[in-house]
Amino acid sequence: MIYKESSLKEEKCSLSENGNKSISTAKISIIIPTLNESKNIKATLASTQESTNIEVIVVDGGSQDNTVDIAKSAGVKVIAGYKNRASQMNAGAMNATGDILLFLHGDTLLPVNFDAMIRRALQKPKTVAGAFALRINAPQPGLRLVEWGVKWRSKWLQMPYGDQGIFITKEQFKNINGFPELPIMEDFEFIRNLKKIGKITFLSVPVITSPRRWLKKGVLQTTLINQIIIIAYFIGISPQRIRSWYRGEKIH
Repeated sequence: MIYKESSLKEEKCSLSENGNKSISTAKISIIIPTLNESKNIKATLASTQESTNIEVIVVDGGSQDNTVDIAKSAGVKVIAGYKNRASQMNAGAMNATGDILLFLHGDTLLPVNFDAMIRRALQKPKTVAGAFALRINAPQPGLRLVEWGVKWRSKWLQMPYGDQGIFITKEQFKNINGFPELPIMEDFEFIRNLKKIGKITFLSVPVITSPRRWLKKGVLQTTLINQIIIIAYFIGISPQRIRSWYRGEKIH
């Protein structure tokens, strides 16, 4: 999908035209792509509530559990019918009324005062987007090493991933045509595109994410698989094939 400006409600003035004052009070649209997140979505939605001037949009990818019912009962906007995460996030952005977009995984909790932190971060010179630090909600020592690696990658390489809560102004999101329509690696390519036009800021306060994928396969194996996927993407293996490997746990 090519992300078109006509897809969005046009604003009379952009954030950049109105200056930092507009960013400091801007509405934040929190976009949450989901698929069978009934065990986590209630807590994720609750973490958004202690905030000001926000909206929450859940974009479901065909959940077979009661994810959609839980989201609707929380009173947030729910959209359905998009089958991959890139399409879900682009659809959420199309329906967003805020001037700032925050993309949040359905198993991830936001920190207190996240809204103020985001608005301050986007006022920094040359900043086009940002993300939080990552905390994995389990005690295993290996996960602390993962968190350290995420911190290093985000701070020095400016390469946060989607589980860190990526935020960006809607104006900048339109400028780069949103998330590329890839079946996997969409956040990786999205950040690479952003790095070409400005700075990606890194907030030291963490979001808290579920440990399930690390615990399911093991910390070492999960980390190894992630690195192999990145290498495979760089050497030109198609995202469709990479995704089939990842889903089938076949990396060879």
